[in-house]
Amino acid sequence: QVQLVESGGGLVQPGGSLRLSCAASGLTFTVYTMSWYRQAPGKERELVAEITSVGDNANYADSVKGRFTISRDNTKTTVFLQMNSLKPEDTAVYYCKARNRYNFRTYWGQGTQVTVSS
Repeated sequence: QVQLVESGGGLVQPGGSLRLSCAASGLTFTVYTMSWYRQAPGKERELVAEITSVGDNANYADSVKGRFTISRDNTKTTVFLQMNSLKPEDTAVYYCKARNRYNFRTYWGQGTQVTVSS
């Protein structure tokens, strides 16, 4: 059974930092492209960052470029999202997604809440 378990969310002041983790199990992690999405209240879910299966390339939403960094540790089957210089508009539920690079099978985590507020 595939599981994606996010952690690391919480309440942080503007300008602060958080590091999200997504631990994957039940899949061959090295063939999955990993992504972080977020969904704010009343808004559609949007892609935040994506990293290739071997970690050699990453893409970011314009709104987070230069502030967020996605990385992965294939030995620990975990993907991370380092978020710096957080803004109130970063407040959302953050979801981890895994997509098989060959058959495009997709799995989602349950999400972790990030709230940026003073």
